[in-house]
Amino acid sequence: MLKKITNCTHSYVLPWLKLNLLQRPEIPKIKFPDTMLSERFVSNASFHISQRSTMMPRLEYSVQSLEKIISQLKEKKSKLTKTNRASIASTSQLEEFDLQQVNLEKTFFFAVESLSRIHKRLKSLTGVSSIPVILPSTIPVIRTISSQLYEIMPESSQSLSELSSVLGSVLIDSGTITEAKFDFSASNQESNLLLDEAKLIVDSKLNKQYPNLDFFKANNA
Repeated sequence: MLKKITNCTHSYVLPWLKLNLLQRPEIPKIKFPDTMLSERFVSNASFHISQRSTMMPRLEYSVQSLEKIISQLKEKKSKLTKTNRASIASTSQLEEFDLQQVNLEKTFFFAVESLSRIHKRLKSLTGVSSIPVILPSTIPVIRTISSQLYEIMPESSQSLSELSSVLGSVLIDSGTITEAKFDFSASNQESNLLLDEAKLIVDSKLNKQYPNLDFFKANNA
C-alpha cells in the first residue's frame, strides 16, 4: 500500500487521506494561539505571578524595617528631650542655652512624625490595586528624611535609602500588573503636603514644650 501511495498522483492521495481521516474517531477541536504568542502569554503570566508572589513579602519587610527605624528615632528624640529640658531648667539665661540641641531634637521629632505617617499609609494597603494609589507619595518623604539623617544617624539614613529602593521596586511591579499610569507631579505635591503637615505639628509641640525659647534663633542656629 505504501508503495502505491508514493507512486500515485496527488489527485488520488488527497482523497484517500481525507477518507481515512473521516473514518477515525472525532477529536475535539482546540484552538491555540500561534507558537510565538503562546510562549509570550505563558511568559508574561509567569512573570506577573512571580511579581505578585514577592510583592507582599517585600511590603511586610518594608513595614517591619520602618517600625524598627521609627523606634530608634523615638529613642533618640526622647533622650534629647530629657537632656534639653534638664539643660533649660539649670540655665539661668536662655540665651546661654545651646540652640543646636533643640534643632537636633526637632530633626528627630520631624523624622518620627513624617515616617509615622508613612507607616500608616503602608498599613492601609489592601491589595495590588491600592499600591499605585498610595505608594508614590511615600517614597519622596522617605528619601527626604534619609538625607536629613545622613550625618547625625548614618545607619538609619542608609536603612531608609534601602527601604525607598524596595518600595520603588514594589511600585514598579504593581504598575506593570495593573497597567497604572503614574502622575509623579501630583505625587510630589502630596509628599510636600505631608511633610508640611508634619512640620506644623512638630513646631506646635515644640513651642508648647519650650514656651520661652526663641525658635527663630533656634532655626537659624
